[in-house]
Order: sequence, then C-alpha cells, then structure tokens
Amino acid sequence: MRLFSCLLTIFFIQPGIGQSIILIPDRVFDGESIMERMQVRVKADKIVELGLNLKRELHDSIIYLKGQTLMPGMIEGHSHILLHPYNETAWTEQVLFESQAERVVRAYNHLQASLKAGFTTLRDLGTEGAEYADIGMKAAIKKKLIIAPDLLCAGRAIVATTSYAPKSLAYKLPQGAEEADGDQLTKVVRDQIGHGVDIIKIYADYRYGNTDAARPTFTIDEIKTVVETASTANIPVVAHASTREGMRRATLGGVQTIEHGDEGDLEIFTLMKNNQVAYCPTLAASESIASYRGWRKGIDSLPANLKQKHNAFRAAILSGVTMLAGGDVGVFTHGDNAKELVLMNEYGMDPINVLRSVTSVNANAFHLQDRGKINIGFKADMIAVNGMPDKDMIALTKVNWVMKSGKIIK
Repeated sequence: MRLFSCLLTIFFIQPGIGQSIILIPDRVFDGESIMERMQVRVKADKIVELGLNLKRELHDSIIYLKGQTLMPGMIEGHSHILLHPYNETAWTEQVLFESQAERVVRAYNHLQASLKAGFTTLRDLGTEGAEYADIGMKAAIKKKLIIAPDLLCAGRAIVATTSYAPKSLAYKLPQGAEEADGDQLTKVVRDQIGHGVDIIKIYADYRYGNTDAARPTFTIDEIKTVVETASTANIPVVAHASTREGMRRATLGGVQTIEHGDEGDLEIFTLMKNNQVAYCPTLAASESIASYRGWRKGIDSLPANLKQKHNAFRAAILSGVTMLAGGDVGVFTHGDNAKELVLMNEYGMDPINVLRSVTSVNANAFHLQDRGKINIGFKADMIAVNGMPDKDMIALTKVNWVMKSGKIIK
C-alpha cells in the first residue's frame, strides 16, 4: 500500500463531459477581498458562474467545503525547481556533480510538492547549470505527460563574465548561468528566447573579484541592451539584485522585477515604484540560509543580514512599491512555499495584502491575465484552506484541497 501511494501521489477527479462542479465554501477570497457564502460553478477548466445561491442542474457535482476559505491557486513568484535545499546538498555540488537526469527527476517531485501545497503556477528563475531542462519540463506539462503547476521559465539566466559560480583559481568550471557582456548580450538574449524562455533573468550584482561582498556587474547600458532586445519578443526581464547600486542600475535599465533587494532603502524602493518595477523579497531563502549557518530562530538574536532584510522589507512597504510573493524555494524545501507568506506577515505586511500578493498581484506582474482571481472566465485553479487565512497566515501552510484546470487533485 505504501508503494502504491508513493507511485500515485496525485490523481485527478473530473466530472463527466458537459457536467459542472458547484463549490460551496464558507468563505471566498477572490484575489482582492473576502466574501461570505459565495458559490462558484466550474465547467471544464473555467470558472463560469458566481452567486450566493447557484441553481443546481441535473448531474451537477456539489462539493461542500465546510469551515474552509476558497481562494485562487497560489502563484509562486521565485522558485528553482532544479535545486533542492542547500542543507541537503550544497549548491556547488548540485551544479557540478548531480546529473541532469537526476535533477529532472528531483524537479518532478518538487513540482508535485508545490502543487499539493496549493501553488498552481510557478515562476522559475534559473536552472542553475541544468541548461534548458525547465523548458523541457514545461513542454511535458503542456503535453499532459506529468501533473504539475504551470511554469514560467527563465532557462539558463545571464551573468557577467567571471562573476558567478562555481569558482576555481585552477580550472575553468561549468557555470550556473550563461556568461555574456557588452555586444554579446544581444546574441545571448536572442538565443535564450529561441530556446523558449518566458523570462530573461540577469544578475545585476553578485559576489566576485577579490572580496566576498556582492557588487554590481552589468552597467545600465548593458541592462538596457538586454531589455530592448527582449522587448522585441515581448519577453520581460527580471534582475537578481541584492546591493543598492545593483538595484538602482536594474531599475534604470528597465527590468520589470527585482529579486532579493537586501540593501534596499526607501529611496531605492521609491525609485522602483516610480519606474513600475516590482519587488520580490525572498525572505524565506534569507532565513533558511541563516539557519543552515547555525542561527536558531526565536533563540538567537538576528544576524546583521536579517536585520538588514527586515529594514528593507519595511522600507518597501512604506514606499508603496508593488510587493510580489516569492520565497526562492529550492534554497529551502519544495512544498514549504507558504513559509514566505508567513514571513511577509511577520515582517509587517497585512494578511490581506499577502493574500493579494500571492494571487492577483503576482498574476498581474507576471502578465497572467487568466488567473490569480476567482472570476468568471478565469482558469479554474483554486484551493481551499481551513479557517480564515486573512486572519492567520498559518492556514496557508495547510492546504487540504486543490483544483488545477478544473480537475480536483486528491
């Protein structure tokens, strides 16, 4: 029995052709606000009707979600499906020593874990040495070969020469992203687009040179070259940027989102807001890495980098910059994605705004016009959680019902 349950970790329940499903929860969060006693009708893979007392047709399937809040499927804003937690295997060892076949098998398990945790769409921001395996996974999902969240893929990502890793003074090692500079950037961006990426990701800063501290890499003009080239194919550009200067260059260069932003302050976040650049803070990754280094939350005082992260997050809230929800899952365990949401609330964000971030705000920022809300005509990607997540974020860590594209995952 154990073997059988492992092999069939997810399966679908679907009504017959022409039938619909009526969902009757206690409450609905529609991506913007909470509504009491709202009912939802699903037909095929779409939401087709909303109302307080929907008319039941012959052969309708009725699902009562007693004591639960129905909400849109959550959208993970920053994931790495081809990585697993660094306290299991260090990043360098994963990149250098795990075969691509092994990493793809792991990625399949990671996708299942995120889906069961209520995340029906993932923005995957770099394969970290696994070439375009994410694009292959996306193709397999589209062909319905595997059951998984929808993917937005960044492929290899782009770094300035010698700025990334793995590093060696003696040998030229394979890199976790694609190196390019200056005039090379146009060709590399076009090549990545040709491989099918949905996103171009650049590293606007990283640890390189004769210091372990992060420093800016690409110039503003280089970033503008990437953005202009990608925009021809209507592909957004996003930037890893942890330093203040890296964030400034990425913003002025025209990227759409900035990831991490550890050194962000009110001035930088206001600049981002004025340039319509959204912020994805990845709090969970920062706390996870600190714990791998021995920090004990609730026992030890905050390390300097986490104090800085708290300050940056509060400054971001104060600035009014668009706040995305994305934890950098892969640094920590897939399926624990909602840890980021709990931390966003803990660091000072209102629960209802956290809920918006992980649904409608992420959808809008990622140009996903068919999801992120419970609305007529939208994809039937929905989840249910016990209690009231707008009062207690912990509810989001205990998703017990998931619908993906109109199919119930049990």
